[in-house]
Formats: sequence, structure tokens, C-alpha cells
Amino acid sequence: MTMAGNTEADVLPPVSSSLLVEHGRAKVNLTLRVVGRRTDGYHELESVVAFADCADRLTLTEAPELHLNAIGPLAEACGATADNLVLKAARLLAERVPGLKVGEFTLDKVLPVAAGIGGGSADAAAALRLLARANKLELDDPRLIAVAQLTGADVPVCLSSRACVMTGVGETLLPLSLPKMPCVLVNPCVPVATKDVFRALGLRNGELLVGATDVLLRDRSWPDEEASLEDWVEALAASSNDLEAPAMRVQPVIGEVISALNATNGAWLARMSGSGATCFAIYENTAEAGRAAEKLRRDHPGWWVHAGTLS
Repeated sequence: MTMAGNTEADVLPPVSSSLLVEHGRAKVNLTLRVVGRRTDGYHELESVVAFADCADRLTLTEAPELHLNAIGPLAEACGATADNLVLKAARLLAERVPGLKVGEFTLDKVLPVAAGIGGGSADAAAALRLLARANKLELDDPRLIAVAQLTGADVPVCLSSRACVMTGVGETLLPLSLPKMPCVLVNPCVPVATKDVFRALGLRNGELLVGATDVLLRDRSWPDEEASLEDWVEALAASSNDLEAPAMRVQPVIGEVISALNATNGAWLARMSGSGATCFAIYENTAEAGRAAEKLRRDHPGWWVHAGTLS
């Protein structure tokens, strides 16, 4: 792998296609309940997940070696290329698929990192989709699913990039039909490590966070495919993100972001995504979302702001 002059590579067969393109869409946790911490240290979650219309761009071109270039406005924030989940996913798949055709990846990085929107996971999932196309693998190939799970907890949901209820440690996905949700995403450009947020949550191995009543509530049905945006906002507002409070203890600026979103005209629901620090607000229409984004950019020029839709 090489980046900025580094020269180290894994020699593997090249891809046959000259150029393939995929996008790693930002993942947004509309809700996030922490059920508890398993005895192996992993946290059991329940989350309603949607995907935004902002994304990193990943390409795969024919090359004799597995290689990753990072470009774009946030390329430096990715850190060392050797640690990138794109390469981790490719190597894990190569271990399971004899003669896997790989090549040179180029990642155009526009999403904030360590931001609670699964940017690295979305990139890894995009890499798996590219390799699947190059090697004529189906996306439900058990080897592809296994690699997604091994690469990271958010990679399986990013592999399909479709709205769903995600449970367990990210391996169980139940599809949902969401209406288009006009939104604004805001990141204060302060990275938040997921491990620090879970440490602030403070669950011991084997400890449950929810009681019996909460478990029963978790089994309720979410709105169906005929439900309106208002129906969904009402249902989402009745839930929460259990990592929001501990994330604010790690980075208090998250509270400022949520307050700023709530202060915009037309914000129906404002909440943190994932383990932060990205937060979102849902609006009645795209015009209101656009005006809100303009105000946030004026008031907080150092923040990353995106107006668009979730689905």
C-alpha cells in the first residue's frame, strides 16, 4: 500500500475491469438504544439506521498490487493508509476467496472521520461492493458477509446502505421503508473515539442497561411503508440515543451542536448520530433544511454542515 511517498504493497492479481466506482454514504443512527454489554465486552444495540445523500467516493482500477490512495478535502484526517478499513476488508476477503482480483483503490474523502456517521465503515463496505463486482460475487455471498462483520460493527449495514433496524452487535438487519427525510447534518470538526464514549457509558461486562419494560418496548413495530414523515418523527422522538449523554461528557461541544440545530426554524427533531460528534435535525421540507444549513454555516464557519435527505 502506498500513500504520500510510502511504498509497501501486497502482491495480488489485478482486476480485469479498468475502472469501477462506488459511494460510501454517510450512515445516520436515527435512534440508538444500548441494551447492555455482553460478557465478551461487545455492546448489544438496537438502532434505526438511515443513509444520507452525502458520501465518500471510492474507485477501483486495474493494478498489479493492492494499493490505496487517499485524496479529497479530508484525506489527511484518514490517518495512515495501512490502518484504513478499505485495505483491511480487501485483505480479509482475499483470505477467503482464492485468486481474488484486486487492484488500486482511490478514496475521495469528504465525510468527517471519527464522527458517528460510519465513514470508515461505509468506505470498507464500498470496497467490498467493488471487489464483488470485479470478481462476480453476489452481495449475499457468505464470505462477503463474514468479512463485513469482521471488518467492523457498522460495515454490514453499510454494505447494503438501506434503512433498517440494526440489532445485536450490528449483524442483524431488518429492512425499513422510510420516507425521504429532509435533514441537516452538522459536525463540529472534533473527532470522538467510539471507545471513549462507551467508556464514559461505563457498563461492566454482562451488565444490562435496560429493564424488562424497556425490552418489551423494544419489540414494538416501527411505522410501515405508508407512514408519513410526521408519523416517523413522532415515533423517533419517543426513542433516544443512549450514547448522547456520555458523548457530551467526552466532548461538550456536542450539546452546542444540538442546541444550534434546535434553534433553527422548522427543526422537528435534533439528535446525535452514533457515538458522535455528528448531529442531525429533520425538517418538513428541503427548503427549510437549506435555510437552516445556511444559518449554521454563517454562525459556525468552522463546522462541517450538510443539507440533504435521509432515506
